[in-house]
Amino acid sequence: MAVVIDNVGGVGGGAIRPRHPEKQANPETPMLRKPEWLRVRAPGSAGYNATRDIVKAHGLVTVCEEAACPNIGECWSKSHATMMIMGEICTRACAFCNVATGKPNPLDPTEPGRVGDAVARMGLKHVVITSVDRDDLADGGAGHFAAVVRAIREAAPGTTVEILTPDFMRKPVAAAYEVIDSKPDVFNHNLETVPRLYLSIRPGARYYHSLRLLERVKERDPTMFTKSGLMVGLGEAKEEVTQVMDDMRSAGVDFITIGQYLQPTRKHAAIDRFVHPDEFKAYEQLARAKGFLMVASSPLTRSSHHAGEDFARLQAARLAKEAAA
Repeated sequence: MAVVIDNVGGVGGGAIRPRHPEKQANPETPMLRKPEWLRVRAPGSAGYNATRDIVKAHGLVTVCEEAACPNIGECWSKSHATMMIMGEICTRACAFCNVATGKPNPLDPTEPGRVGDAVARMGLKHVVITSVDRDDLADGGAGHFAAVVRAIREAAPGTTVEILTPDFMRKPVAAAYEVIDSKPDVFNHNLETVPRLYLSIRPGARYYHSLRLLERVKERDPTMFTKSGLMVGLGEAKEEVTQVMDDMRSAGVDFITIGQYLQPTRKHAAIDRFVHPDEFKAYEQLARAKGFLMVASSPLTRSSHHAGEDFARLQAARLAKEAAA
């Protein structure tokens, strides 16, 4: 059954309320039947349950759950979970996203320590930290982000850290610098879609601001790996995707991810089409030709899917490039 609009709250979480109050007046759009290449097995392995128990015991939020990621069963069975910090309520209302929209709670000063402890307990070699947008905060949550990175370094010094950040729009440039200066191993910020679709798909953001953030990372620390991602199947043209690739390379982005957009509910942006795996392979070949060190392009690709393995490949690709120079 297709979800019309999801609710949050209830037992242990207060009164039931719509997850996306701003979308209740939206017209319902049809939810297309997924093709075979997008069907995944329901989660429920012993490894999945163990990861779930650690996440719950530490009172953590994961984007795997909040964004209804189709890869949660696979990732959690391998003890891979993407932590979502600064709460589960976002100040933005992107048309593609299933994270709840509303007024967030104050930041929890104990969260960095809890995240660090969970990473150490899970024995992660590589961890991905993301967050909701916090436009309500003077620095967009940059200081909290940096504190989480430092806490992981202290609790699990052998773990490499990848961050997937907001755009810090209308915040001082120093906010972005604070996050960069916390020295994550990978700085990821997703462009999400082509410029033409921003007004309808990502109305609270600006394409060139996001691109500039990625460029600033390389200006501040040329050795830091940068990463960005695109969804396809929203009505974009191949030529527009190609232009975004060129823009990313101009900003020095090392790693591009390209995946199929999946519609969370009937109130979200409609899927224009399901992109065939052969087209994803063609995008991969094109991106590699444009000079990206690493490319992940498939229907189920998501920003943090196989992030640990991909980080090892990213390091190897840089070393090979330097050796060939």
